[in-house]
Amino acid sequence: MTIKAVIFDFDGTIADTYQAIVDITNSLASEFGYKSLSQEEISFLKNLSSREIIKQSEISLFKLPFLVKRVQKELGNQIRELSPIPGTPQVLQKLNNQGYILGIVTSNIENNVTAFLQKNHLDSYFDFILSGTTIFGKHRIINKVIKQYHLDSSEIIYVGDETRDIRSARKSNVGIIAVGWGFNSTQVLAEHNPDYLVLKPQKLVEIINTWDQEQINLVSASSNQ
Repeated sequence: MTIKAVIFDFDGTIADTYQAIVDITNSLASEFGYKSLSQEEISFLKNLSSREIIKQSEISLFKLPFLVKRVQKELGNQIRELSPIPGTPQVLQKLNNQGYILGIVTSNIENNVTAFLQKNHLDSYFDFILSGTTIFGKHRIINKVIKQYHLDSSEIIYVGDETRDIRSARKSNVGIIAVGWGFNSTQVLAEHNPDYLVLKPQKLVEIINTWDQEQINLVSASSNQ
């Protein structure tokens, strides 16, 4: 079926929030009872899945939702000073001009996303912004998009930078493109088998535009075996 909608993660996929989130998380370490991390330790975490990172964290699962909310609040104070990932504004413009439904599904809060998009003149490209209440609940929001826009799961591609994005896309049975410029390393992203793993934003347009033909070719090759 024809791809009609492209859904993006926000942090690390569109917005370059990585260092800001690291700095905020470290600044809250004593308040929430965990050890601040060095750059070496953070580099190690980039090679773990999202669930493995949670397991290795010193923070209790009870405190985790409160920490997430606090990080989001502090990030809101900096969000207008942050920049898009280089190349993503051009990608969004092209996809918008080509008529795709564009949306954002994120565990960040909607106010942060809206403020960032408006500051960087990207808000007109998006049809919706949906925020999840838990860091592992994105598949429920994707399912909501499918229902609200009367789409088939095969008509949607999700673009994200973490293993949990891949997991959510698989749960909703939508296509998944993992990007190598966000939080998780390309190594661990590849281990979770996204449909595509890209290193440059410009590659997204090519993959999305040829997605249907790729699927046709796969079916054709299978039928000829």
